[in-house]
Amino acid sequence: MADLTIALAGNPNVGKSTVFNALTGMRQHVGNWPGKTVERKEGVVTLGTQTATIVDLPGTYSLTARSLEEQIARDFIIRERPDAVVNVLDVANLERNLYLTAQLLEMEVPLVLVLNMVDVANARGLVLDQQAFVAEMGVPVVMMAASRGQGMDELKRVLNQLIASAPVRGGVA
Repeated sequence: MADLTIALAGNPNVGKSTVFNALTGMRQHVGNWPGKTVERKEGVVTLGTQTATIVDLPGTYSLTARSLEEQIARDFIIRERPDAVVNVLDVANLERNLYLTAQLLEMEVPLVLVLNMVDVANARGLVLDQQAFVAEMGVPVVMMAASRGQGMDELKRVLNQLIASAPVRGGVA
């Protein structure tokens, strides 16, 4: 059994599953959320001296619990109290991703923002000032091109630091 639980949250089609597969090396367990028809993916990653179960939450635009996906994601974060939440965002379409981010920030969960698809954004001429974004958000931010494996080591390093500096919130022990 893993020492920690880390949830992956994000809008549909932001590369969340690509991040999941890169983190876990595709060692995933696929099942259904209890009593639901939405697929559940879990895998394991080693972060320093600890192992973490990575739970890939259903893609959702918010946590208002109007849809099954929103309800599952919100309930998991509230009830299971993961040790960290990784919010994966499509940096090339950042504005539409920020509503979910705002809700996660309001929940005051240990949060890491992954600005994914930086390669696509750069190809479109979009540039984001990472330092200014970190200062504005107040949480760690990792720039990634997950489909190319870029940024994965940085994500693991940031997660390791976040978990080492935060009190345990009650994830899987």
